[in-house]
Amino acid sequence: MTTQTAQPAERSTNAPPRAGTREWVGLSVLALALLLLAVDATVLDLAVPAISADLAPTTPQLLWIIDVYSFVLAGLLVVMGNLGDRIGRRKLLLFGAAGFGVASILAAWSLTPEMLIAARVLQGVAGATLMPATLALIRSMFLDPRQRTVAIAVWSAMAGGGAAAGPLLGGWLLEHYWWGSVFLVNLPVMLVLIGLGPLLIPESRDPRPGRFDLLSAVLSMLALVPVVYAVKEFAAHGPSVRVAVISLIGLLAGAWFVRRQRRLEQPMLDLALFALPKFRTAVLTNLLAVFALAGVLFFGSQYLQLVLGRSPLQAGLLLLPGLSAGMIASLAAAWLVRRLRPGTVLGGALITAAVGAALFGLLGPDAAASTTPFVLGFLFIGAGVGVALTVSSDLVVGSAPPERAGAAAAVSETAYETGVALGVAILGSVVMAIFRNGLDPTHVPGDRMAAASESLGAATAFARELPEAAGRAFLASVHESFVSGIHFAALGTTAILLIAAAVAFRLRHARG
Repeated sequence: MTTQTAQPAERSTNAPPRAGTREWVGLSVLALALLLLAVDATVLDLAVPAISADLAPTTPQLLWIIDVYSFVLAGLLVVMGNLGDRIGRRKLLLFGAAGFGVASILAAWSLTPEMLIAARVLQGVAGATLMPATLALIRSMFLDPRQRTVAIAVWSAMAGGGAAAGPLLGGWLLEHYWWGSVFLVNLPVMLVLIGLGPLLIPESRDPRPGRFDLLSAVLSMLALVPVVYAVKEFAAHGPSVRVAVISLIGLLAGAWFVRRQRRLEQPMLDLALFALPKFRTAVLTNLLAVFALAGVLFFGSQYLQLVLGRSPLQAGLLLLPGLSAGMIASLAAAWLVRRLRPGTVLGGALITAAVGAALFGLLGPDAAASTTPFVLGFLFIGAGVGVALTVSSDLVVGSAPPERAGAAAAVSETAYETGVALGVAILGSVVMAIFRNGLDPTHVPGDRMAAASESLGAATAFARELPEAAGRAFLASVHESFVSGIHFAALGTTAILLIAAAVAFRLRHARG
């Protein structure tokens, strides 16, 4: 308040007020929420082998444990963003923090795959309140465009910092405690957020929100969740009548949702924003960049531990350069967009990530020859995605007026979480499909093959039960087939990122 009133009269009429000390300190508290979510995501990737060994989930159950959180988030983000605009974004943030802590406790002490999946669903519901609230509060706290870009760069860097800390913290926890401990790291951060949030974060809401449209809320969930689920099932098991029906439900709900938003005076999702080239390009590049990162983290952590034989802590150390590069690149993005057009920065970032994905084509089952290509490839992916997320998030929230910050932030976060879900579902399923088809069944009894091919962890454990010679032969086919799946996924990811880069470069000539 004092910062704004201290500005000269001519500045208050010609430029937006600049943020003061309270806003910057409040940003550090907001970043805690993102830190928690980022740590939680990368910690869980490292815990996949331990969860597989303890709970023995099937391949579909394992994929659900990883990505059901993102499915729920994707379905609820638009709803929660609008809810925050109405009841207050800070209030929603604090409710979500408390709910996330409770869900983390349930996840830590899950006894079955089904229980863990249910806990992840609850985490998704709580997380859907956290993510749009943090970005929307930044939009309302930092009205000056340059300050907002820096604030979003710090916000994105915190995500990179959390992702970098996750493997190290998770690796240490997994070597000393049971896999459930990786969920309990959320609790101290949640307590700090709940304690300091009311003191340092100003409340903000839409002063004229209108009525909450329950039908639009239901339609948004019916549009997103079935479509993402259908893509996952199609990638894992191929086409079927059930997948077609589920995808049709999602598409029809999506068409109804779009039609309704166009007819409402105060829509839940302002579709006019998509008429802006910067907005729609930012949403697309956000989704595709995260798609690549999420898929690589999912199969990369398994590759390091179960193919190259690294411990969880060693795997975390090998992931650290790429995740740290993402954090540094997020901060550098604020400097880059002051000197280059956003489209140029986005395109260059996506090409950098594509180079990293292409390097994964050099991976093999031999640790000595594959460690360097993995570290370099993931470093390029991390740096490229770090820049892309900062620039795309800034473009999205900067396109909307402050009173609609929650809805705009929800669009950005929906793209982010949909990218996470699709990256794990599609790339993970492609890797596993090629993996299963490449296994050598010579030494495996017919009635055991299905169980042995459920996951990389199951196949590795089964190889240890076979006689020494047969076990070595089967394990060699396990490693080679999983690496073949990585090569195919890397090729597809490279092509997708290059297409996204071409779209981003076209933004250089866009106006508005």
